[in-house]
Amino acid sequence: MIKRTKLLNDFERRVMRKERANYFKNYRIWWGMYQEAVHLGIFPLKNSLDGIEKDIRIARVINRV
Repeated sequence: MIKRTKLLNDFERRVMRKERANYFKNYRIWWGMYQEAVHLGIFPLKNSLDGIEKDIRIARVINRV
């Protein structure tokens, strides 16, 4: 795991200053990820609450720690 250090924070600030947000590039990346999810059968969700019981159990266990 990468720990947040001053060096890492400074590096991220320099990169963000140098690179401007590119709407079209970000949209193409998002669209590609969405198409891959559709291809894998993740989207569209047939039942959005499917498996919620398992997620609730996991959240309860995590919150107890």
